[in-house]
Amino acid sequence: MSINEETQAVQTRKIVERFMHKLSDDDPTLYYASTSEVARGVHRMIKEHSNRLSVEEQKLVRHLSIKDVEVILGFHSK
Repeated sequence: MSINEETQAVQTRKIVERFMHKLSDDDPTLYYASTSEVARGVHRMIKEHSNRLSVEEQKLVRHLSIKDVEVILGFHSK
């Protein structure tokens, strides 16, 4: 993985986490939901609110699938 690809992956993860936090703020019971349920909610929010993202962020999340979001959420990093 090149440095550019790694940077894109980090930025994508940050976008997904930002939407996940927004979703969990709206629904505190989300903590008890499965990763796949959370991923579906995050994916839906990204698609609904993609016009509010910068052009660069839109490029990063344009082709994300629910499974991609699930994988991102499944990895915990500092």
